[in-house]
Amino acid sequence: MKMSVRKKVIITLILALPLLFQMVLMPFHIMFQYYSELALILTTLILVLAAKDYYISAWVAFKKGQANMNTLVTIGTLVAYFYSIYAMTLGHEVYFESAAVIILFVLIGDSLEEGMRKRANGALKGLLKLQAKEAILLKNGQEIEIPVEQIKIGDILAAKPAMKFACDGVVVKGSSHVDESMITGESLPVKKIVGDNIVGATINYDGVINYRVTKLGQDTLLNQIIEFVKKAQASKAPIQRLTDKFSQFFVPIVLIIAIITFEVWYVIFSASVDRSLIFAVNVLVIACPCALGLAIPTALMVGTNLSAKHGILIKNGQALEEINQISTIVFDKTGTITKGEPVVTDIVGDVNRVLTLAKNLEQNSEHPLAKAFLNEARKYKLPSYEVSNFQVHKGQGISGIINGQEIFIGNEKMATDLSQKLLDAAKKLENQAKTCAYVGIAGKAIGVVAMQDIPRDNAAFVITELRKMGKKTVILTGDNQNVAREIGKNVGVNQVISEVLPNEKAKEVKKLQKEAKVAFVGDGINDAPALSTADVGVAMGSGTDIAIESGDIVLMQDNLKNLFNALQISKKIFNRIKINLFWAFIYNVIGIPIAAGIFAKQGLVLSPELAGLAMAFSSISVVASSLLLNRTKFN
Repeated sequence: MKMSVRKKVIITLILALPLLFQMVLMPFHIMFQYYSELALILTTLILVLAAKDYYISAWVAFKKGQANMNTLVTIGTLVAYFYSIYAMTLGHEVYFESAAVIILFVLIGDSLEEGMRKRANGALKGLLKLQAKEAILLKNGQEIEIPVEQIKIGDILAAKPAMKFACDGVVVKGSSHVDESMITGESLPVKKIVGDNIVGATINYDGVINYRVTKLGQDTLLNQIIEFVKKAQASKAPIQRLTDKFSQFFVPIVLIIAIITFEVWYVIFSASVDRSLIFAVNVLVIACPCALGLAIPTALMVGTNLSAKHGILIKNGQALEEINQISTIVFDKTGTITKGEPVVTDIVGDVNRVLTLAKNLEQNSEHPLAKAFLNEARKYKLPSYEVSNFQVHKGQGISGIINGQEIFIGNEKMATDLSQKLLDAAKKLENQAKTCAYVGIAGKAIGVVAMQDIPRDNAAFVITELRKMGKKTVILTGDNQNVAREIGKNVGVNQVISEVLPNEKAKEVKKLQKEAKVAFVGDGINDAPALSTADVGVAMGSGTDIAIESGDIVLMQDNLKNLFNALQISKKIFNRIKINLFWAFIYNVIGIPIAAGIFAKQGLVLSPELAGLAMAFSSISVVASSLLLNRTKFN
């Protein structure tokens, strides 16, 4: 069974501890008895147990005429290892510890990268969990429960209240409200009647629907979203490839310098084979990729831990590179720009009387708008009454008896006596993209209650600040044009794109990407493809697990203002990575000439053990540089 990277780190650390301890004592000329033999055994175990995959990767790259980070790991560790064996036979100093330390630090970096990959794959597992497991098949007038695997195109299935639709289809009988929030992102259930399309994995709300199956398996909308997320995530190259690209040039240069160093000392200066080999080995050891390998993962580890403390989860290294080039920020509407649930915005009529009736009647309702009535009623001290003969009138509203009078809440069909004043008021509110309900007694409407999913308290402020930064702001939503346009006008975005299906959101993002780098901010399952397609995906913490898993950056505290902090910390982390890579490169520029013995006549010469210590120090300096991120102050 293949060993995980984490287990390799633990094993390597345990085996390397005695070697690390000896490295600390080397400058004081303290050497354990039989250290060379112990170091040989421990290092051999580390190379066999933990470094095998690096050697295989380097060999594969070599056969293709290429070089990568694993090439550096392989050359550095094997040269250090075999030279130490050679040095043991001559009674010289060994530095097996250098080979062990190289493997340890590179494994730590790989362990961090592995954790990021696992989090990214979690999104796909979450999407798969949404699918229904069973369905009710209608056959010969009977209801038969079957697993979804047995469903065929053309089958007639039944969906009762609270059931998930097993697959995509079209309604052939009945009507109901359907919760499509996991697909469209909209908080209000959508009414479905005969002829309307049904999306698999959405939830039936309050009626019984019979629907004919039109799509199965990979053809369903949910599976298309899953596949889109897979492709989008797989297409993103991790930022760690920067070091691999650098290695394409760095590895051959170091090898050439090491060979030239040996030849110059042995041929031109007539040094012994042993002394010439020491200088060549010093070049390879001091140029080993610990600092390069740690430059990115240490900055990521420190920076992401810091950002997490401030409610920002950064999961994708590529986002750190792209976030600095973002000029367009696209927002999903519901749950991102808006609060994600309807609230009462207007009441026409006697407020206390209208809300008293609505509160008492809606306490018996499971309709999604009932919560809006009850939340608004809590702001007032209203009396409670017993409700009898409560009824649900499909497609119209609800009614019940309070104090001997029939009370109703619903649309125009529920009111037999509706004044022109209330009718005009309702139409005016509906033109503002609000949902209206009439409240009345014995068929006579006494008031109108308007509801709407309103913008977050700080949405307009955030949009204004982003525009001051020179960012273009866009709302991209599946909601209708009137609603989207009204919300866009209220918060002040540059552009509104409405009535976009989930699988089309990613296409709209791609269109915007033709003009600029794009960040997408969303919170719903329907946002997963767009989050993955955008150069940077930012998910709201209040959203679904799928959106959170698909996003490169997650605002865990559900505060849109944290988008500014995310932009700030992401920029600082990536800038720190660039600084680390710069110093790791400069370290080699300075260290390699010294290791090659260019300053030997001036008395500046590195022994093999000092070269190993210098290599380790370069890693420590990169870690220290990364720790400076902890001093970041948020505005």
